[in-house]
Amino acid sequence: MLTVNLDLGGKRFQREWIFRHLPFRLGSGGKIAITGGNGSGKSTLLKCLSAQMPLTEGTLHFSWNEKPIPAEEIYQYLVVSAPYLELPEEFTLREFLRFHFSFKKLDPAIGANELVQLLYLENTVDKPISLFSSGMKQRLKLGICFFSQAPLVLLDEPTSNLDAKGIEWYRNLVSDYGNNKCLVVASNDSREYDFCEQILCLEDYKR
Repeated sequence: MLTVNLDLGGKRFQREWIFRHLPFRLGSGGKIAITGGNGSGKSTLLKCLSAQMPLTEGTLHFSWNEKPIPAEEIYQYLVVSAPYLELPEEFTLREFLRFHFSFKKLDPAIGANELVQLLYLENTVDKPISLFSSGMKQRLKLGICFFSQAPLVLLDEPTSNLDAKGIEWYRNLVSDYGNNKCLVVASNDSREYDFCEQILCLEDYKR
């Protein structure tokens, strides 16, 4: 069981506090939405939670089955989908999936052929990702998050570049494959997070 605890977290750029005195608690299977206006720091908080960016103050603790996870090993327990993360466009889909799952294990309940079918990409396995549409790339980003053996999934604007059918696909993905995962969704669109048990508004933690 994974647990994530952030105690009195704060992040400052120069003299401006993005958030301060922020508490964050999440356990396996829990789902939390991070909301706030554009520029409020949602992406910054996700980067702090993924240990990509250091906090200015406060402490972040991860544990697995009640045993602390060292900071240098946190990446093994999480996956991220965000607009600022680029896919290696020179790879074909087949090459990218082979590359990605050399670092993260594929969900044992899903085979490689079934995976591309679930992503609606079965006709593109040998096509360079550079030729994918923005919606196809977004489905790929989300798919590798939900089908990797990682208990923590961090999603920043998960339905960006998805049409109405794609948004329905995303919601089904969460319902069918996200039940046992810790899920953090940074968004201002309720369709992306209305299944979350907790909502954390960053604008409540400006100081």
